[in-house]
Amino acid sequence: MNDTSTLVRRSIPGFCIIGFLFFFSGKVFGQQGVIRGKITAAGQPVEFANVFIVKRTNEATSNASGEFIIKDVSAGTYELTVFMLGYQTEHVKATIAPGQTLTLNFSLKEDLSRLNEVVVTGVSRATVVRKNPIPIATIGKREMNMNVNNNIIDAIIKGIPGVSAVTTGPNISKPFIRGLGYNRVLTLYDGVRQEGQQWGDEHGIEVDQYGIGRAEVVKGPASLTYGSDALAGVINMIPDIPVGEEGKIKGSFLVDYHTNNGMAASSIGLSYRKNDWKYAFRASGKMAHNYRNKVDGLVYGTAFREYNLSAMARVDKSWGYTQWGATMYDNEQEIPDGSRDSLTRKFTRQIYEAAEDDLKNRPIVPDNLLNSYTINPLHQHIQHYRVYNHSRFKMGEGEINTTLGFQQSIRQEYNHPTVPAQPGLDVVLNTINYDVRYNFPVWQGIETTIGVNGMYQVNKSKNATDFPIPDYNLFDIGGFFFAKKSFGKVDISGGLRYDNRHIHWDDFYVGPNASNGFEKKVLLPDTAGAHLQFPSFTHQYSGISGSAGVTYNISERVLLKANVARGYRAPNITEIGSNGLDPGAHIVYLGNRNFKPEFSLQEDIGFLAYLKDLDISVELFNNQIENYIYQSLLYDNNGQPVVIVPGNATYKYQQSKAQLYGAEVSINLHPRSIKWLTLNNSVAYTEGLNKNDALIKKNGDEARYLPFIPPLHIRSELRAVLNGSYGIFSKIYGRAEVDALADQSHFYGVDHTETFTPGYTLFNLGAGTTLTGKEGKTICELFLQLDNVFNTAYQANMNRLKYFEYYAASPNGRSGIYNIGRNFSVKAIVPF
Repeated sequence: MNDTSTLVRRSIPGFCIIGFLFFFSGKVFGQQGVIRGKITAAGQPVEFANVFIVKRTNEATSNASGEFIIKDVSAGTYELTVFMLGYQTEHVKATIAPGQTLTLNFSLKEDLSRLNEVVVTGVSRATVVRKNPIPIATIGKREMNMNVNNNIIDAIIKGIPGVSAVTTGPNISKPFIRGLGYNRVLTLYDGVRQEGQQWGDEHGIEVDQYGIGRAEVVKGPASLTYGSDALAGVINMIPDIPVGEEGKIKGSFLVDYHTNNGMAASSIGLSYRKNDWKYAFRASGKMAHNYRNKVDGLVYGTAFREYNLSAMARVDKSWGYTQWGATMYDNEQEIPDGSRDSLTRKFTRQIYEAAEDDLKNRPIVPDNLLNSYTINPLHQHIQHYRVYNHSRFKMGEGEINTTLGFQQSIRQEYNHPTVPAQPGLDVVLNTINYDVRYNFPVWQGIETTIGVNGMYQVNKSKNATDFPIPDYNLFDIGGFFFAKKSFGKVDISGGLRYDNRHIHWDDFYVGPNASNGFEKKVLLPDTAGAHLQFPSFTHQYSGISGSAGVTYNISERVLLKANVARGYRAPNITEIGSNGLDPGAHIVYLGNRNFKPEFSLQEDIGFLAYLKDLDISVELFNNQIENYIYQSLLYDNNGQPVVIVPGNATYKYQQSKAQLYGAEVSINLHPRSIKWLTLNNSVAYTEGLNKNDALIKKNGDEARYLPFIPPLHIRSELRAVLNGSYGIFSKIYGRAEVDALADQSHFYGVDHTETFTPGYTLFNLGAGTTLTGKEGKTICELFLQLDNVFNTAYQANMNRLKYFEYYAASPNGRSGIYNIGRNFSVKAIVPF
């Protein structure tokens, strides 16, 4: 209760100020218009079709008669979009005068594809998917709700082939795209780059999974529009903002429960609009005890607790719009280490410090702690705060788009059992993000954009005892030019970018702390008795990136795509500057100041066919990387592993050439004769080759492959959807899924960094419905999911817990920790 009270006390003042600014920003005047009409298909009304104004939040849903109405529309010219699953998306431009009621009727054409879906990620302005040569995949809120999970990244993985994750328990997933992760994957929240400690394995993405309405994934280098850290691609998580009637509060309440780890969650979202102003607010919380599998039982050190708050305010005017957003994330996550009793294989816990800690004589964890929701003393505390603004200003036929954001990431890891209140790691990262781009008026059919974006960062260690990275300042800036044009059936786009990153830190001293017996940061000039852990460093990294691509529309439903992109990534702080223990990872990291930036050259070829009974998508890629950075165990001159901190491995970063290639294939059947049935199938394959000839010559096949490469992954889903109403039940669906992963025999085995991982197959079931009341009003949306139906014992090759093992042999023949077992989950969403 004390932690919660402190959190509330800290959060209330900031959000009160934000709320005050949002609601008292000023008065708006002018007559508002109305857009209404009817949506039909083959002469029959279409219910539940979505009608919205592009780049604004005005929207409506058609009723049983196919009728819709959008109120409070400011005078001007807009692009309207009509979307309904099973039909081609319609786009139309309309001009509305002050106070006018404009009637627009739409007749939809059958189309079971998402061919005309609009995306905003990885492009200069909102773009239809079919016209974009860059491989982009999307997943919506309902699909994410069906893929019930403990975190947002796992939901995205289930819905998009080619995306995987390194995991440390159910709540920690670091996204990988086509075999590349960490600082090579740029995660965005509402278009603002997420800045925490992305170099760490042991914490996830700091966003509220219940507040995300849509995710867009760029598969491949997106350095052109985002700069460094988008070498592998981008995941943009776009908030869900419900829109209700004028002057009325609209909202929804969500509850979510999982049986395996007892995860209980709830979330409430509110929205309100008045004249040109829209407001939204969301509060979420979840907690879980240790997860379970049939080999390990309850896995000690995997409980978590998380709280989220978010708020948004937006005003749309004839000159454009401006939108403010704010988020707060607070997560307490236990730190597993995998220590066990050698005979019973029961988990044990650390109660003494390193010098007195005997791994073979730790006490067994009692059952009451294994089942407890109380966070144990060895845990991490991650906090993330963000305030940002998006604005668009019309400049004649052109427009200026700006983004400005501030975020603070606080990471504390508590690894001292004798002094539980003393954090081992305590770092604060402050980041200012900026982005300014100008969309020129369309000239001769050519759309062009120029832009400048980047960030400024300051990282500081606070009350810590371990210092894996130095305090540093970083300034990042890049400018780009982008253009696209259509020539009949051919769409061409591309551009160039130049980036510069300046990073600096001063001498960083560490010395004894007489008050607790550990070490502390020592400030100049009083460095008596201290040692220089991080000598001062200043460096500039720069690089040129770009892309060029073409889409050939063979027909309205069949197209070919090709794209070539050069990616750029400056080395991150741990790769160049680390020199100490990361207690959550149980690894001493040693950086290399001589590293050069990574550069990639990736070729993508895609074939897409959206036929009447069948969708086919084939994407092939080949990626050559210069100066690829990876970890390698450090040895002394006698060939023995270097041990700097007892009980922890020591790794030093290396650099070499690398190649990744592979494919994603999706075949989705939706026969017109059986409209309620679909069969979705996908295959994803990635191969990662280490091109370090000297290392391969020394270690053979163990050095031939890159670390953390996902194996061949096949997923098939049979889904039945009943669109009619059956009493109070509507939108009834049922689904059965087979999730198969092959053996992973192509792994980075030098120093036993990775080992062979057997393949496995998981069976999952799901069902759901919408409960409706009078006049078809939604009472509740219900989602049921049973994952790992047969409680299969398996280890994913990208699960870090697989390697948490202290013994060379085990009584039960099992080594490391296994993934989560059978889990039944129920989620209910109640709108109001």
